Order: sequence, then structure tokens, then C-alpha cells
Amino acid sequence: MPTELEELVDFIADPKPEIRALATEHLVPYSTSQPSIFKVGSFKPVKNLKLLVKDHPKIAEHVITILINLASDREILGSLATDDKFLDEILRQIIIATEPNANLLSMLLSNLAKWDTLKRILDRKQPAPAELGPSDSVMNQLVDLFVKGADGTYNKHADFDHLAYLFADLTKHAEIRRYFVQKQEYDGVIPITKLKVFTEHKSDVRRKGVASTIKNVAFEVPSHLLFLSEDDINILPYILLPIMGNEEYDEDEMMSMLPDLQLLPPDKQRDADPYIIQTHVETLLLLSSTRQGRDQMRDAKVYPIIRETHLRVKNEGVQDACERLVQVLMRDEADPNKVNRVQEAREDRDQVNDEDDDEITEV
Repeated sequence: MPTELEELVDFIADPKPEIRALATEHLVPYSTSQPSIFKVGSFKPVKNLKLLVKDHPKIAEHVITILINLASDREILGSLATDDKFLDEILRQIIIATEPNANLLSMLLSNLAKWDTLKRILDRKQPAPAELGPSDSVMNQLVDLFVKGADGTYNKHADFDHLAYLFADLTKHAEIRRYFVQKQEYDGVIPITKLKVFTEHKSDVRRKGVASTIKNVAFEVPSHLLFLSEDDINILPYILLPIMGNEEYDEDEMMSMLPDLQLLPPDKQRDADPYIIQTHVETLLLLSSTRQGRDQMRDAKVYPIIRETHLRVKNEGVQDACERLVQVLMRDEADPNKVNRVQEAREDRDQVNDEDDDEITEV
């Protein structure tokens, strides 16, 4: 005989919208505490929920929230992330300028990216609303949503901040990393340059996701020339500014720094999140894997900035990353003991990814 909770789950598919609304609202807390109730009958409740993402907005709000939480279950995550029709519906809805649940859809997409095959969205195409842009590429649409969401110019209901986490997970795949450093035909812009401007944004989620995305893309060593070129990606100012505070430097050091880093205001503050600082320093470490990268950082006086970061940020991860970068920048180029910084960083990243695979956004 089914329990009351199992009976409640059955009401998800009730033909009456008021019943569906009550059922889904009351089931939200159980999506984190008892996800197994949604797996009964060969995942029938999950199948029903996937259909209801296009229900009345208030019902869909509860449904999407439940699915966001259920994605922490590996079996359910696979059921969601490998369903092409479901994915197409999520992607169709998220680009609608009046979609009230767009932020929740962003969170759901970011959780689905924990499943490796979600990288297939790189090849997905769909018509775009005129106000979003002319590209039919889903990846281009998501990047442009993220940019427009920063100031609320596209959808008044959404900031799309959690798309930063989607990009961070997707850039674990080489083909996605290459997309982010390739100039797009529809607007002539390299996608990663659209993200770099948010390294000092007020949103913690946006800054953290962007920092991780930049770091992951930096694993593409052939793209380092683009990263460092002032005429292309020009990434250095955008990853150095967040780790700088209001400390003073010797005049010789200051005048050799990049123009954007000189004469900062006395109220300048470094990022308050040590994870983000560590991520930016690790990106610098990746960019130091080439001789040009090391020389350019030496010329731009990156060492004094890292020295002050190490001194002022009392965090073991940050200090360890700073020490590793200093060893590279200060080492004699003739030193036979140089190590492959990209391979070393990749091993560190894989270890962190193993630890983070189960880190699903919950609501």
C-alpha cells in the first residue's frame, strides 16, 4: 500500500493545475531529503516532472526547483542530462525574454553540466529572438544571455549568473575550451573576452564561475598567445586587478605594471573570496608554462603583486599557489629542473574535480 508521500508524488501528473501546484510545492523539500521517492516506478515521477517544466509558471517554478535538487542523485542526473527532448525544451525556454524562471533554468543547466555528455550543446542550434542576437548557436546564445543578464537588459526576471557555473563545467572539455578562444563569425568577438569583464562583478557566483572558466580555458596552451596579446584576449589586467588591494608599491615597480594596474584608488579592495584569488593565481601559473608568458609577467611586474597577495591573504591555498608562481617567475631560465606547469596544474584540477563532482546547486 503506497505511503502518503508516494500518493503525493502521484499527484504531480494530476489533470487539475491546482492539484499539480499543491503537490509540487509540498514536494520541494523532499527533493533534497528523500530523493528516492521520485525514482519509483522506473523514474515515472522524474519523467512527469520533465514534462511539467513548461507548465504554468508557478507550477514550473516548483518543478524546476525539484529537478535542480534531484540532480544531486547520479541516476536522476543521468536521466535528465541525456534526454535530448528535455534539454531542447530547457534551452528553448531560457532564451525567452519574458521567461520568469530563467534563473532557475540557469541553475538547472549548470547542474546538468556535471554529466559529461552535456558538452553536446556545443553543436546545438535553435532560432534566436531578435533582441538576443542573430546567432543560432546555443553556445553563443548562452554567452550573450550571460552578458545581457549582468545589467538586466534582456529579461527583467533574470541575471543569468549561474550560467557562469555552466561555462566552468563545460570548459573541462577541450572542444568547449577551443570554442571560447575562437572568434565567432556572427559578431567577430572571441567569447572569453565577453566573460573576462566580470572578474570584479558584485555577484559572487558570477565572479567565481568566470574565474574558473578562464582558468580552464587557459589549459589550452596554443591559445596563450591570444590570452596575452593586448589586441586579442588581453587577460592579464582582468585576473590581476581582482587580487590587488590598496597596497603601495615602489615607484619603479608601479610604473612598469600594466597601465590598468597603476595608481589604483586608496579604497581599492581585493576579492574577498580566497577561492577566487587562488583560481586567478593558478591561471597565471598556467600562463607561465611558456617562455613568452613568463617574460611578459616579469616585464609587467607580476611578482610584486603576487608577493603582496601572499603577504596579505592568510589562506593556505592562496599562499601555496603564490609560492609556486614565484618559483617559476624567479627561476633561472637555464634551470634544468623546470617542470611542466600545465601538466602539474591539470593533475591538481583533476583532483579538485573529483572532489567537486557532487557539488550540485540546491534550492
